[in-house]
Amino acid sequence: MIRPKRLKPGDRVAVVSLSWGGLGDKNLIHKYDIAKERLEREFGLEVVAMSNALKGSKFIAEHPELRAKDLMDAFEDNTISAIFCAIGGDDSIRLLPYIDYEVIKNNPKIFMGYSDSTISHLMMYKAGLVSFYGPSVMCEFGEYVSMFEYTKTSVSKMLFEDTKGYQILSSPEWSDDFIPWDEKNRHVAKKLKPEKHGYEILQGTGKVRGHLLGGCLDVFMMCIGTEVWPALEEWKDTILFIETSEDKPSPDFVKWTLRNLAAQGILKVIRGILVGKPQGEVYYEDYKSAILQVVAAEEHLINLPILYNVNFGHAMPIGILPYGIMTEIDCEEKSITLLENVTDQA
Repeated sequence: MIRPKRLKPGDRVAVVSLSWGGLGDKNLIHKYDIAKERLEREFGLEVVAMSNALKGSKFIAEHPELRAKDLMDAFEDNTISAIFCAIGGDDSIRLLPYIDYEVIKNNPKIFMGYSDSTISHLMMYKAGLVSFYGPSVMCEFGEYVSMFEYTKTSVSKMLFEDTKGYQILSSPEWSDDFIPWDEKNRHVAKKLKPEKHGYEILQGTGKVRGHLLGGCLDVFMMCIGTEVWPALEEWKDTILFIETSEDKPSPDFVKWTLRNLAAQGILKVIRGILVGKPQGEVYYEDYKSAILQVVAAEEHLINLPILYNVNFGHAMPIGILPYGIMTEIDCEEKSITLLENVTDQA
């Protein structure tokens, strides 16, 4: 896997709308303004929106080819060091016909997003580029009042520093607040409460190592069978990471999707599973039961380590998981450790 150059103050970051285009809607453009100001003031980055990124949800929905063009242009622009997704959505799968994987491979740079951006991450993976399942412009960088410190620290550590030996810790606090996106609420902060669970080991012992691969479970069904879905051999010896969206899919949906992964042979070749904290802890126990029904009861993979309640994806707050990076799960210590740097020095 190709590691992108790490960020440093003064670097330019491109904003792309690869799925839903709401960031450019008149009633939501203030979220972009908040994120831009925060990225520049708190991280020392220069922010530029790509040509079509802020044209609004209707235009973005009608022009997947221009979304893809923004992405390709951002990769080819040698003044840009990183590409951050505006937000997720539900149709970045429509970009596939317009993607040039050689452009991505030959112009490596940091790419970050989550949720429906799973599709785009699998594009990066196909091109051989390490990418970052992490904060979006509209949600985390555009958070009202302030970013969660856990997320801010993760961005600083992962994108700007060495990470070999870095432990991805459980957040000591979490939130299930939703503040309606309205400019009148820009001074209303989400409330945090103590984390009661921390990381949970659902099964498994000892330590396992593998490179990270996964994304949002809701999105898997859109891309299975397409050119970006990894072949079975590419899943071998990986640590699969999975999480669920703000739609809060049913435990049955989780069960059915895992059965699909089992039918593909994927569950038998991976080294472990990381499961994201369900948003708002909805179905917190039910998801555990669904996962164990498939992995342990049906597939008899009772020694496959499963670490649950990790802060990525649609949890609040979230950190970052880097695709393709060798990682260790220690079941006794309930820890996640990156075994190599996720970026190269500039």
